[in-house]
Amino acid sequence: MDYQYPMDLDWSTEEIVDVIKFFEAVEKAYESKIEKEAFMKAYRRFKEIVPGKADEKRYTDEFESASKYSAYLVVKKAKTLADGDWIKMK
Repeated sequence: MDYQYPMDLDWSTEEIVDVIKFFEAVEKAYESKIEKEAFMKAYRRFKEIVPGKADEKRYTDEFESASKYSAYLVVKKAKTLADGDWIKMK
């Protein structure tokens, strides 16, 4: 990983850690696999910190530009899966 996670300097340390956990969950979906519930928990917390659609798109687009991993596609796939399923991209 040769990139930085997008973040807002106005966030608390806890919020920064939780946003990083969300982006790590996206990475895990691409690099191995992640349980749907674990991913959705990280996504829901991310949405508490970044509630606006425009801000969500800005941060996830910035992450995708740096990492080539699409948070949008992982969220979209997660929403189609049943509880207990695993998310594996590619």
